[in-house]
Amino acid sequence: MLLVLKIAKNFNLCRPEYYYINLQIMKVLKFGGTSVGSIENMNAVMNLITDGEKKLVVLSAMSGTTNALVEIADYLYKKNKDTARSLTSKLKTKYEKVVNGLLKEEARKAEGHHVVETCFDNIRKYISNNFTEAAEKEILAQGELISTALFTQLMQENGYNTKLLPALDFMRIDSDKAADLHAIRTKIKTVFEESGDADYYITQGFICKNADGEIDNLQRGGSDYTASLIGAAIKSDEIQIWTDIDGFHNNDPRFVENTQKIEQLSFNEAAELAYFGAKILHPQTVLPAKIENIPVRLKNTMNPTDGGTLITSETLSEGIKAVAAKDGITAIKIRSSRMLMAYGFLKNVFEIFEFFKTPIDMISTSEVAVSVTIDNTTNLDKIIKELKEYGEVEVDQDQSIICIVGDIIGQEKGFAAKVFNALEGIPIRMISYGGSRYNISILVPTSQKQRTLQALSDNLLNN
Repeated sequence: MLLVLKIAKNFNLCRPEYYYINLQIMKVLKFGGTSVGSIENMNAVMNLITDGEKKLVVLSAMSGTTNALVEIADYLYKKNKDTARSLTSKLKTKYEKVVNGLLKEEARKAEGHHVVETCFDNIRKYISNNFTEAAEKEILAQGELISTALFTQLMQENGYNTKLLPALDFMRIDSDKAADLHAIRTKIKTVFEESGDADYYITQGFICKNADGEIDNLQRGGSDYTASLIGAAIKSDEIQIWTDIDGFHNNDPRFVENTQKIEQLSFNEAAELAYFGAKILHPQTVLPAKIENIPVRLKNTMNPTDGGTLITSETLSEGIKAVAAKDGITAIKIRSSRMLMAYGFLKNVFEIFEFFKTPIDMISTSEVAVSVTIDNTTNLDKIIKELKEYGEVEVDQDQSIICIVGDIIGQEKGFAAKVFNALEGIPIRMISYGGSRYNISILVPTSQKQRTLQALSDNLLNN
């Protein structure tokens, strides 16, 4: 329940004048930075999507671009303009080579170079001016603006009826930084009407405008979320997220051997996995699709014939489906005799986290203590100072949440015993069980993460 509430806070469910856009677009496809990270990959994506079926395609920036832009912004914050200027020139040279290799017609190349020049002019203007957070967000938007413009040129050069739909014309977040689906519905309808008919529509992931009309973004990995929001806005038949892995695996293949792809998950199961560490899917992607009951499919660009993982409203099997891990967790314990037989204590504690806009992941309580975990330590010192007014505070950093996901209630008898037997000998800091029928979470030191994942795989998944 806590997970659903947390995600819902970042999603404006405003539903007045609720309507769907009759665009007859069957599917929304999103391709990440790796999928469009080279000339060869861009051509591969073009060949993959051009099957004659009308669709809308959401693209990320070419791989490495956003990191490079973040680095440029960091140097501008530090007022190191020379290094920022050097990194900007280096990145621009990379894109000039992409234009020359990607496009063949001279007119197309000229248009491609014009796009690159315009976007890098937008970056360079901040090297000479005062640098702000708003300027940083405009700089970070340039990667998606370039990739989509060049890909649209590629499609048109090859004879495909393709239109570029600027995401900044319709993607919106409100004053709370939550996606404003009502505004997106309204504005995207206008954008489609003005663009005219096409077989393939291309737009940017990640970027948007905020309530003040400034360029903003959906944060890292937000292109998945863009695709889901657009899919919900136009009532797409299916949302496809294309990456470089063939779907959800039942454990983290970076740390555990012999993981297996999961063929099907429910929306709730996928949301738990995404939020608690499975990097293949942005945590907020599931909610818009779930609300509109639109299937989400995870596919591999490098292996397009594989069916990937299908996410729907159905739960097809009971028991444990997968395990995921979320690092960078800090545990905070507040111990106080004032909790005993008292009311209002937890309210006071949680108001401190609310004041500092710090979400809580896990909660565990006893008669005289409450433990919580957070992953945002920006205001940790201030939070601790406030909490000390209510009792003794103990902080443990470098922790990991291990999340065990599946239709757990369906296999409730003996389930807890199986989990704890699998974790014999592993130090457990906290346990959360019962808040959701799809999830049991445990907190362990990050130094024990790989051992914990392997133990769960050996004892619960591979059996």
